[in-house]
Amino acid sequence: MFERSCWHPVAEEASVGDGPLDVDLLGDSLVLWRDGAGALHAFADRCPHRGTRLSLGRLCEGRLECAYHGWRFDGDGQCVHIPAVPGFDPPASHRATSFALLLAHGLVWVRLAETGVEAPPPFAAEADPRLRKLLVGPYDVATSAPRIVENFLDLAHFGFVHEDGLGDRAHTEVAGYDVSVGPTGLHATGCRAWQPQSNRLAEQGSWVDYEYLVPAPYTAVLLKAPAGQDGCRESYALFVCPVEPERSRVWFRMAVPDFDASDDELRAFQHDIFMQDQPVLESQRPRRLPLSGGELHCAADRSSAAYRRWLRELNISFGVC
Repeated sequence: MFERSCWHPVAEEASVGDGPLDVDLLGDSLVLWRDGAGALHAFADRCPHRGTRLSLGRLCEGRLECAYHGWRFDGDGQCVHIPAVPGFDPPASHRATSFALLLAHGLVWVRLAETGVEAPPPFAAEADPRLRKLLVGPYDVATSAPRIVENFLDLAHFGFVHEDGLGDRAHTEVAGYDVSVGPTGLHATGCRAWQPQSNRLAEQGSWVDYEYLVPAPYTAVLLKAPAGQDGCRESYALFVCPVEPERSRVWFRMAVPDFDASDDELRAFQHDIFMQDQPVLESQRPRRLPLSGGELHCAADRSSAAYRRWLRELNISFGVC
């Protein structure tokens, strides 16, 4: 699967503490853990000895110890100690399956294939000192990752799902906009939406310019320029972990010019929006995104249609039908 060559978010970096943490990705069970130097590692959550979940174990002397027979593994996955035969030097074949791991945007990213995409999807706003960065989530959602990305790109639902916030029923027309797909992914420009409250600071409704980027199959970024911000564009990234074909874990990365609100106030604004989206997402059938046939389209669905075509071109098979 092409998906296995991509980087996927599996946990917040801060959530991996002094013990092993079990996570799921693309139908596989993984365990995250920190060695004695604090470095993070990702293994298959299965001891190669008798198949016990390594996440049931503990950390001992900077190594991951299996709960069943106490086999210990170093950060490369090599077994370095077998208590039942203490004089035995385990050979190279005695090892746990390890995966590539990187840290980005406050999240732990894992790639299941040995080779593939070099880095997690970019989030340009991360380097902008005018913007405050904050993670929101995670949210466990009973639908496929592509359904969640497609909803993020959809302008036509604002006046109905997010009435009196991101949209209203008096302004539901979606004007024409441009969508292109290239080496860096999908790009939608020229998008506009009337929003009664475009962000936490907004005191009145206004037209807001939108731009969307989809740099990876299960990642999308929104750039918007609400009135009264002197051209400073907010940025919201959607990072989706495809846990199973019809189950996902979602984080949002906010980059906003609001330095006065508390973390809880900023998170509450984004949380309320997604709480309106989640029941709609979980109601959709099929839960896997149809890439050809089965659903009707209109001119307002340009981004959705382009996204589906792009997934077909990438040969995406997880979470689609």
